[in-house]
Amino acid sequence: MLNRIIARVTDRFLGLPLAEGPAPEVVKGLRIPMPDGVHLIADRYVPAGMRSGPVVLIRTPYGRGMPIGKLLGETFARHGLQVVVQSVRGTFGSEGEFRPFHTEREDGLATAEWLRAQPWCDGRLGTAGPSYLGHTQWAIGPYLDPPLEAMCLAVTSSEFATMFYPGGGFATDNLVSWTATIARQEERFAGLPNPRQQRRTRQAMAHLPMSGADVASVGRQVQFLQDVAAHAEPGDDYWAICDHTDQVAGLTVPVTMSTGWYDLFIRRQLLDFRLLQDAGRGPRITVGPWAHSDLGGIRALMQDQISFLTAQFSGNHTELHRAPVRIFLQQAGSWLDFDHWPPPATATPMHLRPVGGLGEAVTGTAAPTPFTYDPADPTPAVGGPLLTGETKQKDNSAVEARDDVLVFTGEPLAAELDVIGDVSATVHVRTELGDADVYVRLCDVDTAGVSRNVTDGILRLRPGVPAADEDGIVRVEVELDPTAYRFRRGHRLRVQVAGGAFPRFARNHGTGEPVTSAVAGKPNRFEVFHDETRPSQVVLPIFTP
Repeated sequence: MLNRIIARVTDRFLGLPLAEGPAPEVVKGLRIPMPDGVHLIADRYVPAGMRSGPVVLIRTPYGRGMPIGKLLGETFARHGLQVVVQSVRGTFGSEGEFRPFHTEREDGLATAEWLRAQPWCDGRLGTAGPSYLGHTQWAIGPYLDPPLEAMCLAVTSSEFATMFYPGGGFATDNLVSWTATIARQEERFAGLPNPRQQRRTRQAMAHLPMSGADVASVGRQVQFLQDVAAHAEPGDDYWAICDHTDQVAGLTVPVTMSTGWYDLFIRRQLLDFRLLQDAGRGPRITVGPWAHSDLGGIRALMQDQISFLTAQFSGNHTELHRAPVRIFLQQAGSWLDFDHWPPPATATPMHLRPVGGLGEAVTGTAAPTPFTYDPADPTPAVGGPLLTGETKQKDNSAVEARDDVLVFTGEPLAAELDVIGDVSATVHVRTELGDADVYVRLCDVDTAGVSRNVTDGILRLRPGVPAADEDGIVRVEVELDPTAYRFRRGHRLRVQVAGGAFPRFARNHGTGEPVTSAVAGKPNRFEVFHDETRPSQVVLPIFTP
């Protein structure tokens, strides 16, 4: 009786139809053999009365009985989907060593072959799940023959290295956070809140050298962090094994996606969608006002994936008749439907002006604006697309008051301004040291003067890359995350330019030393140019209904 009550409460919370009938059967501890003799452990969730049918494969490093695995398995099965939840190699009873991203293709393909040979599987397979569970889908989706019936991809992308090394830097906050999670997740009580461990992990983000952040956080080396730190330099193809970008356009599997504007994979997932869309594959996507693990995003992915899988397996696509693109327009409180991403918009440059101005026109000639970035006191990060901690929009006032942050602010808007699509920046900069980071953030300043972040991006400069002109000035092209955002009447647009955002991105020591071993650093003087010859600007996709 208690389980039935919990199931009904769960369905209501997730916005799903209340499942009727007997509870699903759970068959635990399936041992699935891999070609190298290792066995991976899985649990099978069977809808009441089903003898044989299609299977939804969910491969997770986070534990079959832990919240995400159990939620997906039980809820999907309650709604008529047979599910196999498998612990990936080296996690939660599965044999072998867990080397994230490096064995998921071989293990996933072997698992699919085994499932199709079982009498309770009719040969049809679909995949589901968010984040790393999405990576395990991309690891097999383009390569499986016969192909999958469906792929359900939430807060994920076809390649992860961009998330490890955004703009050529190092994603300290996200990588150290995830390292601590996977290192401790099988310890007793690991699923409970642990403020002491959270503080220790955040303090470890400042540890120098970066290769010691794992020991500082959890008391021992974790191979994943050692790998990402050791392979952070340009030209290293260590992570090529988890890059499936070249396979996206050729994917013939029906695909549904969901993500949020403050998810760390938003840029790459929308690129995946565009590649599928441009190839005529007919994907669909939902983008809401969420960060990576928001409850609203979890509700959306459950509704999206259950409806999509049910339709693909049953052949009844009636419920799939919706616009391919459904996005939430932030600060407007409304959902918009489009046939394509991005929707038609007018690319409008907003130029950085002398004395902190911002506007569509370039202002004559002006001396560059200087600031100094000091790795001993790195410019702090505030909010944004983080895996844990203070995510999404935050008050940027304290950061904008610092001497190492340039602020360019526009006039109050005479009317609402909708920005929907890809945002980019061009900054003409000269740095004292060849090794430097250029960080650009777009903010929304309300009528009370509070500045809140909307989107941002970073690019790491190295000596000669990009090349400087005869005056030592570099034209820096920074890609910001895409967004859908309404700037309200009376609000002002603001652009920040800085030399970093720590610990979201690793500090730039200015020495060229690899991130894995760098300890000492040098202050770096920047000059940002904003005149007719070198017009620094942010380009906004202005949407007009």
